Amino acid sequence: MSAALAARRVLAAASHSSKEGGAKTWKMLTIVLAIPGVGVCMANAYMKARAHSHEQLEFVPYHHLRIRTKKFPWGDGNHTLFHNSHTNPLPEGYESSHH
Repeated sequence: MSAALAARRVLAAASHSSKEGGAKTWKMLTIVLAIPGVGVCMANAYMKARAHSHEQLEFVPYHHLRIRTKKFPWGDGNHTLFHNSHTNPLPEGYESSHH
């Protein structure tokens, strides 16, 4: 009997047993699969972030982007609420040339 078939039979049997057995099955699945899965995803995201280049993209002044018909009600009126000077250009371009 293959391991996948055995696991399928155990999970199928647990779904037909009492409510306590189902809770045990889900607790075991959480501990064995979900928590390590989240750990693997976190490690993957960390490694991709470390390998990512943090250089600014070249600014291209497209006419249909960054249209300001009226000023924002905060600050100088030209910066968005969560403005990041490294990644968000103004209509004229980036604020600084280095990070």
